[in-house]
Amino acid sequence: MDVAQIEGLFTRSDGSFAFARWGRPVCPVVFGVDDATLGVVKGAIDAVCNLAGHEMGEMDAELGSNLMMFFFTDWAELLEVPGMDRLVPDLAPLVARLQSVEANQYRFFRFDERGAIKACFVFLRMDEHLNDVPAKTLALSQIVQSILLWSDSAFQDRSPLMAAQDATVLRPDIAALIRAAYDPVLPVVAQDKSHALRLSARVQALIEVQQ
Repeated sequence: MDVAQIEGLFTRSDGSFAFARWGRPVCPVVFGVDDATLGVVKGAIDAVCNLAGHEMGEMDAELGSNLMMFFFTDWAELLEVPGMDRLVPDLAPLVARLQSVEANQYRFFRFDERGAIKACFVFLRMDEHLNDVPAKTLALSQIVQSILLWSDSAFQDRSPLMAAQDATVLRPDIAALIRAAYDPVLPVVAQDKSHALRLSARVQALIEVQQ
């Protein structure tokens, strides 16, 4: 993965560069799944946090849970969740927009005063496409896309996951990038494209160690 590729993963469709990582422990809660699936989702969260070297907690002092994942079958269900309109601004227009484009997923981030991620809300409408995706694959994909503030166009052309024998795993280059992004020497937030150079150097070093 070269500098241009890394830069592209954090360059939004309006041309701005925006990098942010979590600035506090990830404290997850999952709604709308059975116990077996809950274990799979939390296992994926734990695995990605361990990869990043980032803490996974039980309770956030400010928010209680700060990574909330919702699984449902109809966007309209969000309008019936008590307090959801306080968590997600302009909820009704958002639901209408997601319904109009028949979206099956949406992520919304909140940030602290530094600009670091302090909360992420993941909404998955389980249509026929998502229902065909194995729970482990779906969970891993969503957590990877929630551990950093990626570009709004990241992974449209290529998934962060890959097939390996009989399993679906995180691509080695994306795994190295996540580890690099959480290097404590690096800032938790960056708006300058030069940050991609710093990430690239660390990714290359990690890959060379693995080789």
